[in-house]
Amino acid sequence: MRRARAVAVAVALAACGRGGGADAKPGTEMPIAINGESPFQYPADLFDQGVEGEVRLRLYVDAAGQVLAESTRVASSSGTPAFDSAAVRGAAELRFAPARREGKTVGMAFYQPVIFRRPSAPQGSPTQ
Repeated sequence: MRRARAVAVAVALAACGRGGGADAKPGTEMPIAINGESPFQYPADLFDQGVEGEVRLRLYVDAAGQVLAESTRVASSSGTPAFDSAAVRGAAELRFAPARREGKTVGMAFYQPVIFRRPSAPQGSPTQ
């Protein structure tokens, strides 16, 4: 079941770096997640119940590609505290190729969606 739960939130990593830069300026490349597997764990009881949701985090990634844990915030809650907590915990394990501005690595704040969706669920809005 661990593999199924990890796959259910892997789509969140693909969304990284697309237009969510709080500090983005022309000529800036967003941070790109480089984790091999999603560090987000679908809460087992919610997975078993078929509950889904989406959390939007605000992260700050420094010029070395590290998430500054103290900067991580829930920008938009899923409405389910267990999803919000799982998203914040998983964010601490994210690794990034850092943002670049004019060829130099820079720190950057941006928004990261974390989507908790069961693999068998149809595409569309998460259910709660």
